[in-house]
Amino acid sequence: MPESQASQLVYSTIPESRIESKLELLISSLQELHLQKHFNFHIINMEQSLFSVVTLVLALASIVNTVHGQGGSRVGFYLGTCPRAESIVRSTVESHVNSDPTLAAGLLRMHFHDCFVQGCDASVLIAGAGTERTAIPNLSLRGFEVIDDAKAKVEAACPGVVSCADILALAARDSVVLSGGLSWQVPTGRRDGRVSQASDVNNLPAPFDSVDVQKQKFTAKGLNTQDLVTLVGGHTIGTTACQFFSNRLYNFTSNGPDPSIDASFLLQLQALCPQNSGASNRIALDTASQNRFDTSYYANLRNGRGILQSDQALWNDASTKTYVQRYLGLLRGLLGLTFNVEFGRSMVKMSNIGLKTGSDGEIRKICSAFN
Repeated sequence: MPESQASQLVYSTIPESRIESKLELLISSLQELHLQKHFNFHIINMEQSLFSVVTLVLALASIVNTVHGQGGSRVGFYLGTCPRAESIVRSTVESHVNSDPTLAAGLLRMHFHDCFVQGCDASVLIAGAGTERTAIPNLSLRGFEVIDDAKAKVEAACPGVVSCADILALAARDSVVLSGGLSWQVPTGRRDGRVSQASDVNNLPAPFDSVDVQKQKFTAKGLNTQDLVTLVGGHTIGTTACQFFSNRLYNFTSNGPDPSIDASFLLQLQALCPQNSGASNRIALDTASQNRFDTSYYANLRNGRGILQSDQALWNDASTKTYVQRYLGLLRGLLGLTFNVEFGRSMVKMSNIGLKTGSDGEIRKICSAFN
């Protein structure tokens, strides 16, 4: 098809109002990603240059993909039905995190655990015997009270409109921002699931997983190797218990500790996690930066200071090491990556796993119980 005909076809299939809306969304997205300094956009008069608008929308299609959801979710889903929803969640999360900064990592981890089981449907929030919440990997989840508080405030403003699944996705984003990370636009419109079973929590990524096993688990959810390295980078905030990595400190091999651990760091960890005791002691996943969302987590991997076996493996395996190097700026130019920007992109992908939209699922009245 000649270029002129192709242009006419694109023009004829995109309503003017929709083009203008997409352009405004693109501008907002670029500002959200702190890229506005590289561009100087102006809202184009539709009567003067519709073709220019179409060209711009097509050229920046990749950015649209980072802010639009799939299967019914979209950025600004509640603008007409509960316009204050996102600001209510944000202020609630901010209040709680200001009082206890460690809750930021808890909320981010909770969203991750929710999405990897039954999809992002808030099934992890359901309380009661035999629910996901009672499964061993979820017993250490924190931040339920933050979601409950946000839900109560949103319900007071807009009863029966905003899902718990969306509140959790928004809270995860806000937690990253409050920890120093960049923001991203969260597609909303999820509905809450009606099933929550501990028996379904059997394929979460585990601290002892090899890179191959981690890849398999992420691939099963539609996520690629870059998403894996990026999302695990969320370990830049938060802590873990000695019981999840102490095997690396003493009897990892027949010759003793895991040889990939930096020698001086090994002594520090052994002091914090004594052999045969201290299983519940909490250790920062990102040494000296556990409440700051940055790239020091990746620097620790490079220096043999990763805490979990699954984390350090990302540096030891060639297929994932490349992405760690790119986030550290060791590979520049076209190969370089900006962690904060890519984290938002990967979070949008993850938050679209197993969506329930339309008439599927429900909008819970309270997040810890089915209607």
